[in-house]
Amino acid sequence: MKLITMPRLAVLAVAGASLSLAACNNKADDATEKTADAVEASADATGDALDAAADNATGATAEALENKADAVRATGEAKADALEEKADAQAGHP
Repeated sequence: MKLITMPRLAVLAVAGASLSLAACNNKADDATEKTADAVEASADATGDALDAAADNATGATAEALENKADAVRATGEAKADALEEKADAQAGHP
């Protein structure tokens, strides 16, 4: 009987993990995660544009634009998080 050496055991562990991850792959889950990424990227881009506008403004206007940029990013992140949770639920992850 052959002994299972550490390198062989490592290969078996990686193979098992790969198979389990492949089995978890769900097209609806992937699409929802891509949507979450797009929502967050869009919010970041909008926030960046508002920050750029704030750089060209002064006083209360600049502060209001910076606050709006922060709010847009926070809202985008919250929506992306909700979508990622939905994706996890679609995939059957707790």
